[in-house]
Amino acid sequence: MIDKILSTYKVVLASASPRRREILSLLSIKSEIRVSDVAEPITDEDPALQAMKHARNKFLEISQNAGKDEFIIAADTIVVLDGRILGKPRDEAEAQEFLRALSGNTHTVISGICVGTCRNLQCAYESTVVQFARLSDAEIADYILTLEPLDKAGAYGIQGFGSQFITRLEGCYFNVMGFPVRKFYETLQSMKQEGSL
Repeated sequence: MIDKILSTYKVVLASASPRRREILSLLSIKSEIRVSDVAEPITDEDPALQAMKHARNKFLEISQNAGKDEFIIAADTIVVLDGRILGKPRDEAEAQEFLRALSGNTHTVISGICVGTCRNLQCAYESTVVQFARLSDAEIADYILTLEPLDKAGAYGIQGFGSQFITRLEGCYFNVMGFPVRKFYETLQSMKQEGSL
């Protein structure tokens, strides 16, 4: 169990995401929030590599001042539609554009994670396929009024109002929320077997 593996560490979450903190809380993991201030540029690089690179950069910034008994968790989530990466929308107009593009289509949500101590780290990623229903302009406008789309990659949240638009999901639900629990568990098990935990 994750909580047992991390029981001897002080857990540090390198993210301001309330969803990631909520997921850790569901796993009985108390965490201290230390927000990193690193750029997350969208480039032509492979999306999975980008997500892991962003997570690693967050990890490295926080690890500079971390104690030996601290376990750092960093993550980055992106939405990919037809090869295009949809980050957090800049404004309501871009949120509307993203939602129109997602409407009636299938996209992939990729979360990169980078976890470990100041001495050892490991990166991994998870992909989940999500199918959106066809949305009317009125539905998109109503959804934007909730403000939920404005701080989320792809302009929607699966755990909130956005759940109404999802018709099918293949893979990890928590990955779409922003933190792939099963992949995290597998990564911890791997680190434990290697003796790095």
